[in-house]
Amino acid sequence: MSKVDVIMPQMGESIVEGTLTRWLKQVGETVERDEDLFEISTDKVDADIPAPVGGTLTEILVEEGATVEVNTVVARIDTEGGAASAPEPAAETTETAPAAEAEPATAPEPVVEAPVVTPASPVEDERPATREERLQTRSTPLVRKIAAEHDVDLTHISGTGIAGRVTRDDIMAHIEGRAVAPAVPAAPAAAPAVPAAPVATPPAPPGPSGTMQVPIHGATLEIRIPAAPIREGDTIEEMSRVRLRTMEHMLMSKRISAHVTSVNEIDFEHVVRLRKKFKPRFAEQGVKLTYGPFIMKAVTEALREYPILNASVDGTRIIYHRDINLGIAVAVADGKELIVPVLKNADQLSLMGLTTGANELAEKARMKTLDFDDIQGGSFTITNVGVFGNQFGMPIISQPQVAILGTGVIEKRPVVVQDTMGNDVVGIRHMSYFGLSYDHRVVDGAIAAFWLNKVKEVIENFPEDVI
Repeated sequence: MSKVDVIMPQMGESIVEGTLTRWLKQVGETVERDEDLFEISTDKVDADIPAPVGGTLTEILVEEGATVEVNTVVARIDTEGGAASAPEPAAETTETAPAAEAEPATAPEPVVEAPVVTPASPVEDERPATREERLQTRSTPLVRKIAAEHDVDLTHISGTGIAGRVTRDDIMAHIEGRAVAPAVPAAPAAAPAVPAAPVATPPAPPGPSGTMQVPIHGATLEIRIPAAPIREGDTIEEMSRVRLRTMEHMLMSKRISAHVTSVNEIDFEHVVRLRKKFKPRFAEQGVKLTYGPFIMKAVTEALREYPILNASVDGTRIIYHRDINLGIAVAVADGKELIVPVLKNADQLSLMGLTTGANELAEKARMKTLDFDDIQGGSFTITNVGVFGNQFGMPIISQPQVAILGTGVIEKRPVVVQDTMGNDVVGIRHMSYFGLSYDHRVVDGAIAAFWLNKVKEVIENFPEDVI
C-alpha cells in the first residue's frame, strides 16, 4: 500500500492557516487526481482543493470546521486502492494545533467514545453545507473562537471581508478599541504600565531581549535580540501571527538562497510614447494600459533567452521550468498584507492579454476573490516598489524561485543623450531603476547582468508591431 499525504495548501504569501469547511469525499471513497477533495476558507480565499493523486481516501485527519496551519497533513490517499482505514479520533483542535499529530491509521481499533472536537464557537451547532451558507455566517471558525473568548457579539462588527464577512483584522481591531475604552469588561486587577496592547497574543513571540527560536525546515534557528529600551510614552504591540510567519518565511529565504542584487537604469521614453499612442485603443475595449504589460513582455523575452532565471533549486538539482508563470505582487489591506497572484504562460500572451490578465488578478486580489489556482505555480516574480514612489528595491526571493525583479518609479530625470548630430547633450527622459535579486547558488553575476541588459534592450526598443 502506498499512501500520499494531503496537506493544507498555502493560499498566499501572508496566509498561515486555513479552515477546512467541508469534506467532499469520505473515507473509503475513490477520488480521481485533480478531483475536488475538500473545501477551505481563509480571510482572502474560499476554494475547493483538488486531490494531489488518484486513489482511495483512507484517512481524514482534520475534522470539518477545524482551523490548522498551512502544510498540515489533513488526509491520506492510498494510490494503490487498498482497503480504507477507519478515521482516527482527532485530537482536540485549536487554531494552532496541527492535526498531523493524530494517531496513524494502523493503530488498534478506535475506542467507542471518541474525543469530541471543540467547536470554534458555542453557537456553531451545524456546519454550513454550501459556499453561500458559509459566506452568510460572516466569519471563519477562528474569528468565532476569538469572539467567544472575548465575549464579542459579531453582529455588532462591520465586516470588511467577502460578503460582509468579519475577518480576523476586524475583530482584533474591535477588541483593541474596546480595550482602551473608559469602561471595560472584567479585567485583571493589575493595570499595564504601558498603553494597552492587542488582546490576542501570537504563539511564541520573541521577548524584549535575549534569543528567539525560529523553526526552519525541520531545524531551529536561534536569533539574538538586543534589549530594546522602553521609555515613558512608548506603545508596545505584539507581532501578529501573520507578521511572525512572514518573518519566518523571509528568514528562511535569506538563509537558503545566497542573495545578490544587481541594478540597471532603463530609459522609458520610447515606452511612454507608445503607451500614450495606444491608450485610446485599449480604453475603447475597457482596458487601462499601464507600464506593467511592457515590463512583463520584456521580462518574458529575457527569461526565454536566459532560462536559468526561470528555474528552481531542488537539493543539488536545477529544475528549468517550461512554462513562464509570472507572480505579480499586489499590496492589499492598505499595504499591510502582500499577496502574489500568478499570471500563467505569460510568454504566450499579447500585450492586450498581459494587460487584461494582470488587471483581473489585481482586482481579484483586492476583492479577496482569488481562486486556489490563481496563486500557485509561479516561476518568477515581479514586485513594483515604484508604485509607492521608491527609486528601486532589493526584494527577497520567493522560494523556491531563484530570482525576483523589483521595478522602481518611472520619472523624468536629466540624462546625457546624443542629438541628431551625434553630440552629447543633457536631455529630460523618463527613467527607472530595476533591481534584480537572484540566488547566487545557481545564477552568476554575469548572467544576471545579461538578463537585465536584455530587459533594458526590449523596453528601450519596444516593437510597435506586437502591440
